[in-house]
Amino acid sequence: MAEKMMQFVTIGQNYPDKRTAEERKQDFNEIYARFTIEKAQEQASRCEQCGIPYCSVACPVSNNIPDWLRLVAAGRLEDAYHVSQETNSLPEICGRICPQDRLCEGLCVLEQSEHDAVTIGSIEKFITDNAFEQGWVKGPQPLRELGQSVGIIGAGPAGIAAADRLRRKGYEVHVYDRHDRVGGLLVYGIPGFKLEKDVVARRHKLLEEGGVQFHLNFEIGRDASLKDLREKHDAVMICVGVYAGRKLDVPGSDLENIFPAMYFLTASNRKSFGDKVEEFDDGTLNAEGKNVVVIGGGDTAMDCVRTSIRQGAKSVKCLYRRDRTNMPGSQNEVRNAEGEGVDFEWLSAPKSFKGLGKVQKVEAVSMHLGVADGSGRQSVKEIEGSEFELDADMVIEALGFEPEDVPTLFGEPDLAVTRWGTLDVNKKTWMTSIDGVFAAGDIERGASLVVNCINDAREASDQVHKYLRAQARAGVAAE
Repeated sequence: MAEKMMQFVTIGQNYPDKRTAEERKQDFNEIYARFTIEKAQEQASRCEQCGIPYCSVACPVSNNIPDWLRLVAAGRLEDAYHVSQETNSLPEICGRICPQDRLCEGLCVLEQSEHDAVTIGSIEKFITDNAFEQGWVKGPQPLRELGQSVGIIGAGPAGIAAADRLRRKGYEVHVYDRHDRVGGLLVYGIPGFKLEKDVVARRHKLLEEGGVQFHLNFEIGRDASLKDLREKHDAVMICVGVYAGRKLDVPGSDLENIFPAMYFLTASNRKSFGDKVEEFDDGTLNAEGKNVVVIGGGDTAMDCVRTSIRQGAKSVKCLYRRDRTNMPGSQNEVRNAEGEGVDFEWLSAPKSFKGLGKVQKVEAVSMHLGVADGSGRQSVKEIEGSEFELDADMVIEALGFEPEDVPTLFGEPDLAVTRWGTLDVNKKTWMTSIDGVFAAGDIERGASLVVNCINDAREASDQVHKYLRAQARAGVAAE
């Protein structure tokens, strides 16, 4: 057992074993093994215990990373779990899917000093998975019931995090979701090779055991209006996320077999559950034997290319208009994709789609990086005369996500939105333009990381609690 910290001088960085590319291409199981207790302790002991923990600063939920690393190194695994879950409602999920190379591990002092970062994400995953096995993880257990209820719209990461937080405070919590499973993006957007679905189902079960009530296949605007929920609950929180994919407006964009990323990923994930998916079963959304071109450079694009490989695509190419250094997605994901056989066309952008009824070619053009704008990001410009073509039987657009028209869908025209279509909230109270209605996650901030949604939901939940306590006090005073 490691008894001291700052062992980076004698112990090198080590990640859990990773399955070979040839092996992992055959299924949708997670590609990394889990640390043994001994290996987790060894790697945790590398932590420098900095005076200023930049890893925590970089973490959107402000995890007390040095504290739980020290506890793991000392063998105090149950204590490590409790410290971890104090700041994060879904640590087992963040340990798997957070882009640690851009967050905690990227700012680790050891990384900056060329000693290689502590493998924080892998240790976080180990801490909670081990805690589940030991029976230390409990559902929400409020000290007392407060006699008020909250309705949460959306059972994705923000909705789950809010449900956990509010139930622990003592509220009756009802979560409404239009899908048939809890998890939202976690189950239908993120592939199993990054997040196996029983991990999400385990958290769902835990919340139900703690008293959270889920209403699935329940669509606001169809089964009830927002007004109905406001009459039923003392407060409502909207956590629906953003799922409308951005589309390219170029010649040929109306050809068949050009799909939004979420459409493609949802079909694949449903098949993994054993669902009947007609458009997959008839070959439309199945990449098997096809030349697939994915457009985009974020983590969703990486999910699409790696899913296509597992479906047996003939070839998979990823077009991104900037270079590798400037792509928004995780570099770890790029390396995994390359190892599995994905070809990247850096500094390339689609100019048109060609085909007879169905797409057959992507006409692309080479780009070069120009001067940086006010945000520090370099502009991109076409290189004249550099057009080239790629064979394409299927094109997947992974260009980011836009919010749906929530006021119309929910039958509530007074629900104010920003110029981007996200819900307009008071930044201090997290309340929308309607009294008692709050919003958190992507539907308020725009498409972002799961860990950002978790943090938003926790902060918004605290404001809901503050609002409802004030309402309760006002009610008592009126009596």
